[in-house]
Amino acid sequence: MIRATLLSALLMTGGCAAHKIQYYQLSVFDKQARAAETGPSLTVARIATPMALQDGRIRYLESPNEVGAYEYHRWTDPPGILVKESLVRVLRASGKFRSVEEAGSSAAVGDYSLRGKLLEFAEVDGPGIQTRISLDLELREGKTGRTVWSQTLTHDDPVQAKKVSDVVQSLDRNLRVVLDEAAAAIGGYIAARPQR
Repeated sequence: MIRATLLSALLMTGGCAAHKIQYYQLSVFDKQARAAETGPSLTVARIATPMALQDGRIRYLESPNEVGAYEYHRWTDPPGILVKESLVRVLRASGKFRSVEEAGSSAAVGDYSLRGKLLEFAEVDGPGIQTRISLDLELREGKTGRTVWSQTLTHDDPVQAKKVSDVVQSLDRNLRVVLDEAAAAIGGYIAARPQR
């Protein structure tokens, strides 16, 4: 009985090894910002995220109805913030806008305002492992607030191996594709509109 009590106490106090939490970040987009001499200004507002994405744990989908998260693998910031910062960099580098600023107390309302919702940012398990990013974006006129363009961009990218770091690399590549597509679509809309 004493032996069982001692063993139980040992397991409760120090027998379990502490898990180290591993943090991940997206790579910095290395494209140089090229502001256009003329053209509209753009303000990028918050990217809304579902509650499940706000705690920073890296998510995986085991089936359409079953979602899990890696307890000891997390993003340095919530995915909505990471996506917004990357989106601002990609739009600045596109050269389509006179300026691209994050919405905030000091930022003036631009000619256009862009906001969105991150619908999915996760590993998808199936016959093969892949990642999925789904981002819903909406462009509004700054003066009227009228929605002039909207699109949901979804892309899957294969994961090369089975470690969480491989999942992160796939999400990084995947986000580049989604954001480049978004910048091209928004730039195409702007180019087709007569400048005032």
